[in-house]
Amino acid sequence: MNAPRPSAVPILRLGDVLVTGLLNELDDTSALTFTDELTERIVADGARGVLIDVSRLDLIDSFVARTLTELATMARLLGARVIVAGMRPAVAITLVELGLQLKGVETALNAEQGMHALGWQQTARSPRGDAYDALR
Repeated sequence: MNAPRPSAVPILRLGDVLVTGLLNELDDTSALTFTDELTERIVADGARGVLIDVSRLDLIDSFVARTLTELATMARLLGARVIVAGMRPAVAITLVELGLQLKGVETALNAEQGMHALGWQQTARSPRGDAYDALR
């Protein structure tokens, strides 16, 4: 039997947060693959948060809106919080005009604010590295 084909959407791990981004519209097959892969990663990595960056999308249609809503619901059931970050103003306006709601989906203005909301903070490090920092 063939192993499932990974989605074309990269999923990175930063501590206990998974970070991913939608670079373009998802078709039905890609959306299902992405959803399966992301939910599997939440469990496998013990993620408590997921950031989905949509700043590259010019359009979020009803299919993508439903996918994001379903992902947020699945993640909550698995104990993780989902934040969708970087929505463009035109996309938000279109969603409202079409009456599409992202029920249960938290949003942030950008990825940095989304990561902060998930409790992830970058710490300042000296250019000399960890060994130097440990001696201080």
